[in-house]
Amino acid sequence: MNTIKIPEKETQVLKIYTQLMRAANTVTERMHRNLLENKLSISQFGVLEALYHLGALCQKDIGGKILKTSGNITLVIDNLEKRKLVKRKKDMADRRRMTVVLTESGLKLIEKIFPVHSKTAFKVFSVLEPEEQSTLGVLLKKLGRRNN
Repeated sequence: MNTIKIPEKETQVLKIYTQLMRAANTVTERMHRNLLENKLSISQFGVLEALYHLGALCQKDIGGKILKTSGNITLVIDNLEKRKLVKRKKDMADRRRMTVVLTESGLKLIEKIFPVHSKTAFKVFSVLEPEEQSTLGVLLKKLGRRNN
């Protein structure tokens, strides 16, 4: 059996990475169970949630909010539009630009599933004390900075 010698500092961060990925997978599975029941992808939910909280947005802005590329966000919105959950409209201020808005069906769906999503998040993170939640938020923000 070949054994690669890895410095102890690297072994520690590899262990932390594995723990982070396991935790992320567990949280993601719990948080998105409700989405699967409503036949929504994580990205589709992100679009509906952004439009619900922010109002009409152009596709580029939606992509920025939910961290998706322009090509990917187009497909996500196309699929939501096929289900009549959103519609594209010409922006009256700039008719070259299209905005995306919730339809009545989309509004009803997000109003149904967002409270469940919120309660699930509260339950998932309730294993941490409020101070631990704050600390986790700070650490994740620090870890997620793109200047590494």
